[in-house]
Amino acid sequence: MSTPGEHQPQRERTWIYIVAVVLLIGLGLWAVLAFGAARQSREAEEKADRFITPVEAAGVRTPDKDQVIRILGDDGGAACANPNAALSRATLNSMLANGAAGPGARPVISDRRAVLGQLLIIEVYCPAELDEFKASIDDLKTDDVTGT
Repeated sequence: MSTPGEHQPQRERTWIYIVAVVLLIGLGLWAVLAFGAARQSREAEEKADRFITPVEAAGVRTPDKDQVIRILGDDGGAACANPNAALSRATLNSMLANGAAGPGARPVISDRRAVLGQLLIIEVYCPAELDEFKASIDDLKTDDVTGT
């Protein structure tokens, strides 16, 4: 008994090879990107733990770890984009005011913990910016004003 021979045109086989190679390349790229994302996720989790520990020690309400990872990621997000720029400092200073708008806005003596969160973020996520940031907040008048 003999089996009939398969006759497949050369052009059809070429298309099969091309599709297979394209699929393999696509899967390879996906694997590389997935590996990079997993490594970043692991780094983000480690940094979130390093951030949450001193926040707990300071007696501040601790954020959820998943929320810290989503917001700060592995690079500090917007908090580390340029923490020593004039706009970033102005935003921080505006949050340390009496809450009025326009001509009624006045600076106040804020609680020490008001800048602690930003300081801890910079310590963990962008330590290269830490010295300059500390120098900028050293001029702020802070005290233990909340009594907690």
